[in-house]
Amino acid sequence: MNRSDIGQTLAGRLYAAEAAIDAALIETARLAAYLPEARSDAYLSAVTGQKAFEETAQSVVALSQARGHIVKTHERLAALARALGLDPLAVGPVDKPGDEPPIGGGVTGVISRETGISRNREPC
Repeated sequence: MNRSDIGQTLAGRLYAAEAAIDAALIETARLAAYLPEARSDAYLSAVTGQKAFEETAQSVVALSQARGHIVKTHERLAALARALGLDPLAVGPVDKPGDEPPIGGGVTGVISRETGISRNREPC
């Protein structure tokens, strides 16, 4: 396995980790948003479930922090790839906030100079 192959595998796993954190954050935020509505719909006192609401809110904070850490990991790995002279590589949605015009048009897959676009990542 060469460095390019390792980089592609690593990029795929990084994208999977980012997507998993985002999915957990979305679902936990939905839970936090629903708790007051559920309490109200059940005609329960505002005191009821307060601890559960606080713990859920702390979970959202923790997941937000985890997302920040995985973004920093992404940045560090991208810098390392550049330092090693590896081809630019993207996995997942490839458009970044600064891309004008968008470079990927919402394409999801593995993209590198060497391989072009591949919608099917190789199994790890």
